[in-house]
Amino acid sequence: MTAIRASVSPGEVRVALLQDERLVEAWFEREPDGVGDTHRGRLVARAPAMAGSFVVLADGTTGFLPDTDRPAPLAEGDGVIVRITRAAQGGKGPRLTARLAQDAASGPPALLARGPGAALRLARRHPAATVLTDGAELAARLRAELGPARVAHRLSPAFDPSLEADFAALMQPEVPLPGGGRLLIHPTPALTAIDVDAGSIAGDRARDAQARFNTTAVVEAARQIRLRNLAGPILLDLAGMARRAREALVPALAAAIAEDSLLRLAGLGPLGLFELERRRVHAPLHEVLGQPPSAVTEALAALRQAMREAAAVPGAALVLRAAPGVIAALQARPAALAEAGALRLETVPGPSSAWQVAHG
Repeated sequence: MTAIRASVSPGEVRVALLQDERLVEAWFEREPDGVGDTHRGRLVARAPAMAGSFVVLADGTTGFLPDTDRPAPLAEGDGVIVRITRAAQGGKGPRLTARLAQDAASGPPALLARGPGAALRLARRHPAATVLTDGAELAARLRAELGPARVAHRLSPAFDPSLEADFAALMQPEVPLPGGGRLLIHPTPALTAIDVDAGSIAGDRARDAQARFNTTAVVEAARQIRLRNLAGPILLDLAGMARRAREALVPALAAAIAEDSLLRLAGLGPLGLFELERRRVHAPLHEVLGQPPSAVTEALAALRQAMREAAAVPGAALVLRAAPGVIAALQARPAALAEAGALRLETVPGPSSAWQVAHG
C-alpha cells in the first residue's frame, strides 16, 4: 500500500512517500525551487556552441533552453512560454522547455503558473495513494486538486516517531546496515561516493558471508540514493570481493534501482566500482539541508520542536536558547518566526548547531 504524509511546520514542509509503511522518498520544502513553474520569458542570447539559448525569466534569472526543447525557431528578443524542468544548481540557471502552447508569448517576462509541491507531485504520480497532512491550508489546496476523498487532515503530527527518526537519519552521512556494517555517503561537487564498510562482519569465515553482506548493501545503497535524491555520477565501492564476485551482484543492484526512473546503472568500472548516474531534477537533500546540517536546518528543527511544546502545553511561554548562527538564521526568516507564535529568542554560547526549547 502506498501512502503520502506531509508534515507542516514553520518555514518548512516535509513530505514522505511510504510503501508498505517503509519510507521510499523524502522531501524537505522551504522555498519553491521553480521546477514545474511556467514563465513568459524573453530570449536574450543564442548559444550555438551549447546547442541552446538563454532566456530571462520573471525574477531576473536566466535559464537555458536546449534546441531540442524549442519547437520553433526563435530570435533574440522574442518572447517565449517556458516551463522549468530542472532546478538551478551551482551557479547555473534552471533548465527549460518550450514545448508548450505559445498563445501568451507576447509581453514582459512573468510567472504564469507555479509548479506543484512535493505532496501534489507524489499524489499525481501515485493516483491510488491517500494523503495525510497536519497542515490545514495544505489540506485545502490538495483537496481542491485531488478531491476530498484522497486527503485527510488531522491536528496531531502527520509524522510518527519512527518516521521522524527516518527523516533525522537522512541528515547523517552514515547508514547502519542490518546485522552490522554501514554505508558511508560522501557527496562532492563532481560526484557522490558511497563506501560499504563491513565492520566486524569482515571477520566472518563463512564462504558466502561477503556476498550476502554486499547484496544487502547494494539494496540499501539504491534506497538511500532515492531517499536522498542524489544526482549526477555515483560511485559505489563494495566491501572486499574480487571483480568477478562483484559482477555477480549486478542483477541484485539492477533490481534494486528498477523503480527509480531517474537512476541508471552504467556498469562495473575498471577499478571495480559500480558506476551509476542519476538525472537531476530537484536539489539533492545534502544541498537543501547542508552536510553537516546548516544553521537554517537547525533553526527550522528548533521551531518545529517549539510548536510541539506549545501544542503540549497551551498558553505556556516558551524560550528558544540557541547558538548565534541558529538565532541569525531564524531572524532572517520572519515569516517562519511569525508562524511559531510567541517565542522568545536567547543567544547562548556553544556549537553552531546548539539549541534548546524551554519554558520561560
